[in-house]
Amino acid sequence: MTTTTSEKVEKRPRRVRLQGRVLYLTENQDTLKAQLSGDKALKYDAKEKLIDNISTDEMTPGWVCFWYDETLGHYAFVGLRGGNVEKDAIWKKGFQAIASGKSKGCGSSRETAPYAEKAAGVEIVFAQNIEKIYGQNCQNIGLLTSTDFLLLQRLEAGEEVDVDEFTRGLDPVSKAIVEYGGLFQYNRARLAGETVPALPTHASKSTTPPMTLVEKIIARAAIADAVSAKLGISAVKPGDALFCRSHLRFSHDYTTAMAEAQFMQGFGAQARVKDPASIFAFRDHLTFLNQVMPEAQKKQGLNVLADNLKTVQEDFCKRQGIRLYDEVEAGGSEAICHNAVLEDLAMPGDLVVGTDSHTCTAGALGTFAFGVGSTEMANAWFTKDVRVTVPKSVLYRLHGKLKKDVVAKDVMLHVMAHEYIKNGKAIGQVLEFRGEAITAMSIDERATLTNMAVEAGATTGIIAADDVTVDYLKRMRPGVDEQQIRAGFMASDAGAEYAETFDIDLSALEPMVATPGDPRNGIPVSQLPAAVAVNIAYGGSCTGGKMEDMDMYASVLGRALDRGMRLHDGVQLYIQFGSQKIRRYAEQKGYLALFERAGVHVINPSCGACIKAGPGVSSDKSQVTISAINRNFPGRSGPGSVYLASPLVVAASAIAGRIVAPEQLFD
Repeated sequence: MTTTTSEKVEKRPRRVRLQGRVLYLTENQDTLKAQLSGDKALKYDAKEKLIDNISTDEMTPGWVCFWYDETLGHYAFVGLRGGNVEKDAIWKKGFQAIASGKSKGCGSSRETAPYAEKAAGVEIVFAQNIEKIYGQNCQNIGLLTSTDFLLLQRLEAGEEVDVDEFTRGLDPVSKAIVEYGGLFQYNRARLAGETVPALPTHASKSTTPPMTLVEKIIARAAIADAVSAKLGISAVKPGDALFCRSHLRFSHDYTTAMAEAQFMQGFGAQARVKDPASIFAFRDHLTFLNQVMPEAQKKQGLNVLADNLKTVQEDFCKRQGIRLYDEVEAGGSEAICHNAVLEDLAMPGDLVVGTDSHTCTAGALGTFAFGVGSTEMANAWFTKDVRVTVPKSVLYRLHGKLKKDVVAKDVMLHVMAHEYIKNGKAIGQVLEFRGEAITAMSIDERATLTNMAVEAGATTGIIAADDVTVDYLKRMRPGVDEQQIRAGFMASDAGAEYAETFDIDLSALEPMVATPGDPRNGIPVSQLPAAVAVNIAYGGSCTGGKMEDMDMYASVLGRALDRGMRLHDGVQLYIQFGSQKIRRYAEQKGYLALFERAGVHVINPSCGACIKAGPGVSSDKSQVTISAINRNFPGRSGPGSVYLASPLVVAASAIAGRIVAPEQLFD
């Protein structure tokens, strides 16, 4: 995809036929195994239950992501629940299509997931609904997707269908990307002037309709004229498709290597990134991997592959002049990317993209921040542009005062347990939070809400910047100009349209827990059907490793020590910082000494156990973990069962030896 070619860019063939087999990812494991072995071929049957909520972690587990080429195809779906998809089970076995249930591709933004499917020979993906980032990654690499199972039946009946059948309901830019067979092919045509994305018809009107906060940020960042680089249009509305100028782009050691490979393939070995000062890279995911990688994987050379990701990222940053948040001498990282973006980089009103689904964390600053795949980032490195389909917003008005021991994590687990989110209605939307309960929250607590918006299937979460935002940024970035901070302040207009509006009285909320398998499985701790003994308690990650999270761990552990309590026999408690700033804060507050007295394993910044890459992971299926991380999909943090909860519940459960809220511990 060089920009110098004069050859006309060809679109993909217009007609689609099913010439291979369909792999139905069925809940019945015997049926699944029979398909994989070739003993049985299925055709669509509405009575055959398909697996829901297949995460990208299951499609390509963490260790598979050490590869970033065609090798991925050998390992497609090896992490799928049930354990019946082994290496090469799908590779070149004639499976042209794959079908599954609700929320296909939830979880991480890793492009390795659809890339593995494509490399294995898959051309078409069917699911009852498809998560936003995964679906966009499929478009970018040329995989066809559909939620129309009648279309699947037509293909199985031998009908040849037009590619338009796979673009119904898509915005014009996404439709064109599908027709060209991928983002790079589309952009070759775009840069050559063969296709020009049309601006929304209301973009130049003198009067503007009421807009949401995210719509205002998009309108300000929209590229009005690609030739003159003119930015800003008067208005946008949901469904508009356009390109926007990003303020900040970042990647990390799991994704930079794949994005660089795409960058070089698309733009040439000598290509340079645009505006390197606004690009950042992070060595934050794999710094402790060798401590927990099984010996069998080391014998396969997976540790060498993982180290190569670090080397490739370092070399890319040096050649391109990119700031790398690197490892520190004592082990671990300078910062997890999301914590650093909050503390050091993003500003209100910015548009931020990162190769990680939790990029949405920065929405706590009044920023439109969202995750993208490697192909999208490679394109953004070169152009500084990112495609945006204006999302609908859902408004959450949070009222009332939280009870003692109820915090933002409980709020988000409660929000995600609602049928609107569990049924996939929030997929691709924006969760906007406001109300007096939000005004009373710190940025750290707001960031817990926005961080986990992606677990709801949303594009992002966002909270309008206010005086709390100003105070936070001035504290975290001494010398920052307050006028510059306030220059990005925006708020939704009265009369702005929302897909849904929910009013929630937080005064009745109890401490929550999400039962294993999905973050949307939230219930009050008091409603657990039986006592749940725990083996591991983990407090850390971008979600649970912030300064105020440290306050929470310390408050529970300090009370416990004062009463002569200690960690329950057989329970290991890990607390991991999100950044070196957070570690220094904990040290200054005396928390490190407190944690040591309590018997806590204290860990330097890194994503760690959250991605099965550091201390705190389970080692066998019998183990139970209570964790402050953001997702508990099967296999995410080891083979054991993971319950999600607030830092308060994590610390209390470590003392009690079973899942409890602090009030139960100290009764």
